[in-house]
Amino acid sequence: MTAVTDQDHTEQAGDAVPGESGDQERDAGKPVEETLPEADAEVEPEGEDEHARVEAVTGPESGPERDEEGNVSEDPGRANSDGHARAGVRRGRRDAGGGSPEPVDAAAPADEDSAGAWDDGLIARRVTAETEQAAVMEARGNNAPPAAPLTYDGPLRSRLEALRELVGLSRARLDSRTLAEAGQVLDEAAARRRLSGQHTVVAIAGATGSGKSQLFNSLAGVAISETGVRRPTTAAPIACSWSDGSATLIERLGIPPRLRRRPLQSAESEAQLRGLVLIDLPDHDSAAVQHREHVDRILALVDAVIWVVDPEKYADAILHERYLRPMAGHAEVMFVVLNQIDRLPGEAAEQVLDDLRRLLDEDGIALGEYGEPGATVLAVSALTGDGVGELREVLGHFVTERGAPARRIAADVDAAAWRLRPVYATGRRTGLSEEARDDFAARLADAVGATAAGEAAERAWLRNANRACGTPWLRLWRWFDDRREPSTGRLPLRAQPDEEATARQRVEQAVRTLADRASAGLPAPWAQAVREAAVRGSQGLPEALDQLTARAGLPPGRPPRPGWWPVAVLAQASMTLLQIVGGLWLVGQIVGVMAPNLGVPVLLMVAGIIGGPIVEWSCRMAARGPARRYGVEAERRLREAASGCGRARVLDPVAAELLRYREVREQYGRVVGVG
Repeated sequence: MTAVTDQDHTEQAGDAVPGESGDQERDAGKPVEETLPEADAEVEPEGEDEHARVEAVTGPESGPERDEEGNVSEDPGRANSDGHARAGVRRGRRDAGGGSPEPVDAAAPADEDSAGAWDDGLIARRVTAETEQAAVMEARGNNAPPAAPLTYDGPLRSRLEALRELVGLSRARLDSRTLAEAGQVLDEAAARRRLSGQHTVVAIAGATGSGKSQLFNSLAGVAISETGVRRPTTAAPIACSWSDGSATLIERLGIPPRLRRRPLQSAESEAQLRGLVLIDLPDHDSAAVQHREHVDRILALVDAVIWVVDPEKYADAILHERYLRPMAGHAEVMFVVLNQIDRLPGEAAEQVLDDLRRLLDEDGIALGEYGEPGATVLAVSALTGDGVGELREVLGHFVTERGAPARRIAADVDAAAWRLRPVYATGRRTGLSEEARDDFAARLADAVGATAAGEAAERAWLRNANRACGTPWLRLWRWFDDRREPSTGRLPLRAQPDEEATARQRVEQAVRTLADRASAGLPAPWAQAVREAAVRGSQGLPEALDQLTARAGLPPGRPPRPGWWPVAVLAQASMTLLQIVGGLWLVGQIVGVMAPNLGVPVLLMVAGIIGGPIVEWSCRMAARGPARRYGVEAERRLREAASGCGRARVLDPVAAELLRYREVREQYGRVVGVG
């Protein structure tokens, strides 16, 4: 059997299929098939009923075509007279490839998913002979050269790169469900970029009975998708492409070859809608779950969508709450078509259209009016053809611009960025101020007793000065006193158990305060990461502070002496010597060894007795400055040691988390187009 292709239509226009001579003049110009003798075994017996032969091709439900109102659109006689032609076409296509059917058959049943529960809704089961001429198989375009891939402009590429960086930096801080949508947008953007940039995929979606399949057929110029009063009618998506090279785009949607069609071959239509790939979707409110799954899956992949509503269900809550409102950011790639306006009398169509615009505005959908970007709202009647020409013209301009795929990806990025806003953006100033850092270091210094250690070092220096410059009698008394009690002038290397517990509590309180200040104003995931970093760093911090305090405390031995101490010691020794000389002189006068002269020895003794305390007081006054500096230096060393330990263990990890958040915040700003 030899199949006649579209190129043979002109040559075979005058031929007629045997048994249809009465319709030869009416069917002139339609595709016909010539059968070889060896194919006679497949032809039905001569006496078989015409209706039975039609059912063999179109199925038991085949019959007269009906419009959306259920009216008969074709007389039964015409359907029976075309039965031989459809049967011949099917046999010719099966035998043309050596016994295997071609990928697409106009009378082929729908996919296996819908063949069970919705066997009465198979797509394109009642295709007429005119459909056979127009619905050219997509396989004819498979040998066409591949179309040029899609290219994104600089701003969109920058936003996609920023989104990729954002996801990479956030994987360790955010759960996979939060980043799932952003990752899916990146995957879809990469997949769409590899495919044709010369085609625009537009889906026609709508509710049950809205007439979307009838509008689909009106745009294609031929009855491709089945229409009828039984619901649901469309059981699986069907694609119609106005030009070659769109096979990969349709494969991405998961539409099998047998559900791919071509429109009526018209030079005007092909020039106007060249590059358009139109998808007829099942009802989004269908009772069959798999139908709704088809809609949701394909709506996430197409470049644009035409929402078809009717005067009865244009305000349906399912449509607005489940689809239109969540897709408000995709207004630039959205058409909203009010169908069946022929059912509205007078000015009712304009009133319904105005109410539809009001509902869309409440959904947050920008309307493309007065030259502003936004959704296009039209009123048509697919049955009478009113407004279909305007829709075709608007759709033609939309496809010719070749900007829908990029606008769809940009809208997807906007939607993903908006849903990620709670985990990245905040209205408060974030970060760790210098005041918070200084306060943390001060709290750690208090925990290790830096102030007390400095005061103790100052007292030790003064005590050492008093010992060196004091009178011998006072030094003797202090020596005796030190023998009875241990020295308290130096800082103990280790605190008592109760003091250690108090110090640990102070360290923990300092860490908690720092974590609260650092995480203030941050989104919840990043605030949690900052707190966890602070808690990890605080483990073992008290013990580390104790070790640093022991190493950075007062050096062993006596405090260092200034250069004037030997002079003070010599002066104090001179005063003591005067006391001794005067005393011995008096004793010698008393025993009669020396001549009596009370004035000189008494004067010597009084000078030594008064001069000693004066020298000691002078040394004490002079020692206050060095003692203070010595104590301040000891306190500074402890504060620096505590601050360094706290910075290495707590501040640096917290600052690293804040820096990571600052980086992701900058990337998020690039994603949303700010900065």
